[in-house]
Amino acid sequence: MIFHRALRRELVGTGGAVFMTLFSITITVMLIRILGQAALGKIASEDVVAFIGFAAINYLPVILVLTGFITVLMVITRCYQDSEMVVWFASGQSLTQWIRPVLLFGLPIILLTSALSFTITPWANRQSAEFRERFEKRSDVSKVAPGTFQESAGANRVFFVEGISGDLSQLKNVFVHTVKNTLTSVVVAKRGTIETDAAGDKYLVMEDGMRYESRLEQADMQFTHFERYMAYIASDVQVIEGDKTSRAKPLLELIRDPSRGHLGELLWRLALPLMSLLLMLLAIPLGFVNPRAGRSANLLIALLLYVTYSNMVSYLQAAVTRGKMKFALAWWPLHVVIALIVLALFLMRQNVNSRYHPAVLWSLIRHRKLKAKNPGESSS
Repeated sequence: MIFHRALRRELVGTGGAVFMTLFSITITVMLIRILGQAALGKIASEDVVAFIGFAAINYLPVILVLTGFITVLMVITRCYQDSEMVVWFASGQSLTQWIRPVLLFGLPIILLTSALSFTITPWANRQSAEFRERFEKRSDVSKVAPGTFQESAGANRVFFVEGISGDLSQLKNVFVHTVKNTLTSVVVAKRGTIETDAAGDKYLVMEDGMRYESRLEQADMQFTHFERYMAYIASDVQVIEGDKTSRAKPLLELIRDPSRGHLGELLWRLALPLMSLLLMLLAIPLGFVNPRAGRSANLLIALLLYVTYSNMVSYLQAAVTRGKMKFALAWWPLHVVIALIVLALFLMRQNVNSRYHPAVLWSLIRHRKLKAKNPGESSS
């Protein structure tokens, strides 16, 4: 059908624009946040691109759900404003005829949302946690960038290196400030190297420097000149555990171990594709506007319904996680209510050519009553 082909082209074009807008906003926010973490030394600067990718994958399901909802809403609203829906109804078509092209447009979105929710997003969360943990378990000196102060993982030591070789073996003009209980020490050296002993422990070996030491309750300071000074950094034998939370667990593991946290995560993953489907269907009747009145009202209603729907899913997830509600009674009633709202709106909106429209049903009932009261008139 020519109309369906034209509608699908418009849905695809509008959907691409909406997706790129939402994705660009998300990436910009993530870029600012991740660059700030890199500047503070919380993540490695060379891992910034990887963290941006993992964050984008994590937000993609929600972006796709919003893309489908906003796209269908915008296209149908435009049809009402341009009086195309008047022609549509005048030609004997009903609003339910929009369901098929909308579902054909939305099917790839629903499938991609399901794949992201069940498989790809948990993998991205595991990878992000492993990158972050790998950086945290690196030695304190290996995190230092030349010309910047770097706090140690224990928050009791600050490093500064003026220059560093590419393999991190040679350090130039090293500054180390350490606070331990009431003892404060400052070590300054012209050169430094990182050495590992047979047990796997790493040491910062500094040469040709001075060590200044003082206590909080004492006013004097002790200083010592040294030719070689070793400072323990960390053990090199460390295991990367990764993210152990339920949001990083594979789907089969959530099903095999139905704990409260796992069931709450499973509820959220199931809700995303269902939300994508129901919101696109909900956008069809919500797109109705009076061409003379503008479209602000229905857009506000749509926004309110989406926020309420999303917050209710989050509330049910929290209730299952805390054990206040059983999973079997929490994952489906909300979606059934939204489906009933969709059905009610289809009946209430300007679906005048549908046999199930309240106005059509009421006219049919009145006609039958009049026919029963005046059988002679109808026969004549």
